[in-house]
Amino acid sequence: MSESDSGQVQKGEDDKYLVDITVPPKAIASPKEALEAIKGSVKGKMLAKMKKEAVDCPVKLKIVSFVECFTCPNFNRRIRGKVGCRGLPLPPKPT
Repeated sequence: MSESDSGQVQKGEDDKYLVDITVPPKAIASPKEALEAIKGSVKGKMLAKMKKEAVDCPVKLKIVSFVECFTCPNFNRRIRGKVGCRGLPLPPKPT
């Protein structure tokens, strides 16, 4: 281990925010669009674990399901219980 590696997760060059992943007492509902978007790539135990996790989203200014965070265009990476977020404004939803 080098002297510069203190064991803490560092922000990537694209990350504006580094947000902690939490496990709330009651799972937060995941939007159906988000679940459909990851259906082919994440399955089984990993998806079940992701549904139980949440993040305090700096863009939406509320606590959201990790599944919703994972499908967000601002999601950059997940490392050691933290999420790298680009922090860019979200495009408006189509009506």
